Amino acid sequence: MNPLIPSLVATLTAAVIVLWTTPSVRAAALTAGVVDKPDPRKIHKAPMVRLGGVSIFAGVVIALLLVWSLGWFGILPHKEELGIWGVTIGGVLFFFLGLADDLLTLPPLPRLAAQFLIAGGAWAVGVQIEAITLPGIGVVQLGFWSLPITLIWLCGVTNAINFIDGLDGLAAGVSGIAAAITFSVAALTQQWAAALIAAAIVGATLGFLRYNFNPAQIFMGDGGAYFLGFLLAGLSVIGVVKVITTVAILLPFLILAVPIVDTASVIIQRLRKGQSPFKPDRLHLHHKLLDAGLSQRFATLWIYALTLWAGTVALALSGMEAGLTYTAGGTLLFAYMSWLAWRRSQEPKVPSDPKDHL
Repeated sequence: MNPLIPSLVATLTAAVIVLWTTPSVRAAALTAGVVDKPDPRKIHKAPMVRLGGVSIFAGVVIALLLVWSLGWFGILPHKEELGIWGVTIGGVLFFFLGLADDLLTLPPLPRLAAQFLIAGGAWAVGVQIEAITLPGIGVVQLGFWSLPITLIWLCGVTNAINFIDGLDGLAAGVSGIAAAITFSVAALTQQWAAALIAAAIVGATLGFLRYNFNPAQIFMGDGGAYFLGFLLAGLSVIGVVKVITTVAILLPFLILAVPIVDTASVIIQRLRKGQSPFKPDRLHLHHKLLDAGLSQRFATLWIYALTLWAGTVALALSGMEAGLTYTAGGTLLFAYMSWLAWRRSQEPKVPSDPKDHL
């Protein structure tokens, strides 16, 4: 069987499950009063349900269970493929951690400690960054440093996806694009189990955007962001780093560059001010785009274009046959969107509206 078929089935199944379950999740959350209330830092002006991660989780998990139950990838991976279980089970645990935070508002430090504990379990079963490639030096084996570097990567990317979830559809769209690029690289190197999970993420995020793109009806919350973030971080290790050795550290960074750079920049600015790195503020890229006069929708689409451009650069570096063509197309799209953004920033400012349009 063509291995692309199970991936396509996973994508379609995840999308259908999310489209089907999200309205029910929203209705149940509204009945229970589980909503995210507006404040001066947040963009939304009315209470919003923030349990959309339940639908995303259901879509991805059901899609994977369906494909694996059909035996297309076997019941259990081989011993050397246990990293797949580290990613999937770790993603499940991260989802429940985020869901608990959505419902109970956990303190930052215990929540971070739980993240590192889960990531440590994933490392123990094979989700490991074992070496990096440095310019002019070559491949450097990390040895003892594999554990801390892997934990920082897994938890850092997870929180980066959560931190950019500040505009309608932003985290879902960026995660979907990153998953599509990850799928392409994993398929190129025939890492089909990793490609399957990435394909399910693509379907789940596309389905969720039906309800999450501006004007959003529901947010994914920490549960959804943690789930997607950890899966993407883990897949970049087992499906990219371990195979593309010549650019082992650059490819996953490019695929996830937007949330990583944005989060790192914000944390550095907070620390320089003597503030907690967890302190809410308006320092993120999407806040600056809104302050420049862009609408929510256009700011989100501009960040989509930036994410896609970085991803196409990753495709070119991976050795994909049409990688340079994709990069050229991504560059043209991003240049056009940037030109439009500049034009719009020069227009007279008008009060923002949570239901703004292009």
